[in-house]
Amino acid sequence: MGRAFEYRKATKMKRWGHMARTFTKLGKQIAIAVKAGGPEPENNPTLRALIANCKRENMPKDNIERAIKNAMGKDQSEYKEVTYEGYGPHGVAVFVDTLTDNTTRTVADVRSIFNKFNGNMGTTGSLSFLFDHKSVFTFKKKDGLDMDEMILDLIDYGVEDEYDEDEEANEITIYGDPKSFGDIQKHLEAEGFEVTGAEFTYIPNDLKDVTAEERETIDKMVERLEEFDDVQTVYTNMKPEEASE
Repeated sequence: MGRAFEYRKATKMKRWGHMARTFTKLGKQIAIAVKAGGPEPENNPTLRALIANCKRENMPKDNIERAIKNAMGKDQSEYKEVTYEGYGPHGVAVFVDTLTDNTTRTVADVRSIFNKFNGNMGTTGSLSFLFDHKSVFTFKKKDGLDMDEMILDLIDYGVEDEYDEDEEANEITIYGDPKSFGDIQKHLEAEGFEVTGAEFTYIPNDLKDVTAEERETIDKMVERLEEFDDVQTVYTNMKPEEASE
């Protein structure tokens, strides 16, 4: 297994939380994509990738179409991507990705949770050395695919030589430079791969071990942060429970 697979597997459900909040978060992402590149998926690669993510999260087609239509409205809010970072309880590093139309409200909400759990918010970039920022693509594996040959081909597009394979779902997950997101997506589509997920993520490069009691407190902090509609994803460098056993 790749170094990131178990971490991503252990944190996926925590990151997205309940279905209603998931759809709200995806709707905001669609709004930004439509504003930037238009409402037609065939002409907007970012929107195409988001629709794949929506389908992966079982978001109904009507919800997706409604989010695209709403994004075209004149009264639609203008969302900004803002990341907050700092240390939570027990010295665990915390990244909070948000999409917000009111940064004053959002920073106050996020800071209140850091304070409540005796954490400290830092300045932007202060924890970048603890995480690798990656673009992540998941796609269906073709019959007879030679992965070594494919990875050699993808390296020219900023993809790492490490990948994860989910045999049950018959899917491959690759990791690459965030700046190469568009190039990687375009190449996968040109090669006829069915992309089932595309996103940006932060993967900790130094996992911190914690006790069961400490884990419970950190999990509570993450859950409280994810309750805010503006919060998209929360990342920590806490070692997944499976890896600690």
